[in-house]
Amino acid sequence: MNIWNFILNHLSESRRVILLIVIENIGSSPGRRGFKMAVADNKEIFGSIGGGIMEFEMVEYAKSLFSTDFFKPFIKRQVHNTESEKDQSGMICSGEQSILFYPFEPDKANINLISELLKCIKENCKSTLSILPQGMKFGATQKLEQHLDSKIKNKNDWEYHEKISFINELYIIGSGHVGLALSRTMVQLGFYVTAFDNRYSLNTMEQNTFAHKKQVVDYTEIEKYIPEGQNVYVIIMTNKHVSDKDVLCKLIRNDCKYIGLMGSKKKVQKLFSDLRTLGYDDSELEKVHSPIGLDIKSETPEEIAVSIAAEIIMVKNKKVLRG
Repeated sequence: MNIWNFILNHLSESRRVILLIVIENIGSSPGRRGFKMAVADNKEIFGSIGGGIMEFEMVEYAKSLFSTDFFKPFIKRQVHNTESEKDQSGMICSGEQSILFYPFEPDKANINLISELLKCIKENCKSTLSILPQGMKFGATQKLEQHLDSKIKNKNDWEYHEKISFINELYIIGSGHVGLALSRTMVQLGFYVTAFDNRYSLNTMEQNTFAHKKQVVDYTEIEKYIPEGQNVYVIIMTNKHVSDKDVLCKLIRNDCKYIGLMGSKKKVQKLFSDLRTLGYDDSELEKVHSPIGLDIKSETPEEIAVSIAAEIIMVKNKKVLRG
């Protein structure tokens, strides 16, 4: 379940919900821009805006708002410094964050809005959610250079915009047991996951209820299905050496954030030797993360999935350089 499912479920049960969003953070703030939390009028909560005593107090404050009949969206500043003259959060990590409180009444308009938003998320559409003091808009034409954008001029003049599409997209080519385990892990990490295979009626493909999208394709045309971009991550783990080579040849020169190839050191050496013969140079081969994943002595599909996920996270967060 994501936070929008949580909100829709409670609205459908005629419950009021308050959405909390961090729309600005400065310095060492535990809550980062885009962090979300929802509080329902039955005291159920979902998500996080940074944790600790600050989050507890904000949740309690949100609960108190249900005693009012109606309120307009507003922002509340929290300063993580006990020496601050005002807006103290109770935390001492320094920095500060501003939290948007947005109320949802259980009416048809809000239910339809969240339903359409969830449909867009499922389809990974390229739309924008905008929240202003006047209310929320979905499908706006606001063009964003980054995934999130917000501005605060004063307590009455602010705005928040967020792309509905997933920030990161993972394409798994080869949907065996590891592909199944990896789909589950990467969906939990917030990636939009697409699983490919060239075999029909593959049991692990049929069992994969985690991937957002599944498709049987011809590997010799795989480039038609993989976009380029620095939010694109590609995993190659087909069931045949020749298929791995065909797929890698099609994608190695693509502009993407990560290409990983599963296989033993011996298999990878042979495959790279074949690619050199075909004219690919070492600078191109160095882009490929293989053998794939962090070396944590993984054995089971689930352990291998964890090692691959950890490597992808490191690349995504630019914490390490490979080479």
